[in-house]
Amino acid sequence: MDAHESLPAEVVEGASGTGRTEAFSDGVFAIAITLLALELRVPEIEEAGTLLQALAGQWPAYLAFLLSFVTALIMWANHHRMFNYIERSNFTFMLLNGLLLLGITVVPFATSLMADYLAHPPDDTIAALVFNGTFTVTAVLFNVLWGYAVRNDLLDKRLPPEFGENITRQYRFGPLLYLAAFLAALISVPLSILLNVGLALFFALPPSLVRRLVGRGN
Repeated sequence: MDAHESLPAEVVEGASGTGRTEAFSDGVFAIAITLLALELRVPEIEEAGTLLQALAGQWPAYLAFLLSFVTALIMWANHHRMFNYIERSNFTFMLLNGLLLLGITVVPFATSLMADYLAHPPDDTIAALVFNGTFTVTAVLFNVLWGYAVRNDLLDKRLPPEFGENITRQYRFGPLLYLAAFLAALISVPLSILLNVGLALFFALPPSLVRRLVGRGN
C-alpha cells in the first residue's frame, strides 16, 4: 500500500495556511517594483544641451515607470486583499499563484521596452503590445487564482455564501479593460497609453467606490 493512501486528503494535497505564500508573493512584488526604478537613469548632456533638456528627453522612461509602478502597486494591494478572504491553500493554489507572480516578474522587462521604444515608431507599437499584453495576462491569471480558491472551498468559512461570486464579478472587468488597451495599441499607441492612464486611475479608486460605479453601470 502506498504510504500516501492512509493519509487524509488535506495532508496529501498540502492544504495549509497562506502565510508562506503571502510572504513569498510580497517579496516578488517588492523586488519587481524596485527593479522598475532601474529605468530612471541619470541622463548624459549632449553638446549645446542642458540638464533640463536631457531630463525632458527621458519622458518615455518616466511615463513607463509611473504606469508600471501604479499598476503593480494596485495589483499587490488587490493580491493582499484577496488573501484576506482566503483561509488556506494547497499545492495547486500555490502553483497558480506562482504563475501570477511570473507575470509580475515580467513587468520590469515590459517597462524597459516602453521606456526605450515609446518615442520610436513603428517599434512603439510592439512595445505597447508587450506592455499591455503583460498586464492582460497577469489580470487573467489573477482571476484564475481567485476562481480556483472559490471553487475549491479555500475561502474563510465565515464569509457569506454569495461573497465569492460577488468578488468574481468585480475582478472580471480587469482582463477585459487591459485587453482593450492591448487592442488599442494596434490602432494608436497614444490611445493605448491614455487607456493605461485611465485604468491606473480607475483601479486606484477605493474598492467601495469601484463597486458603486460598476453597479451603476449595470
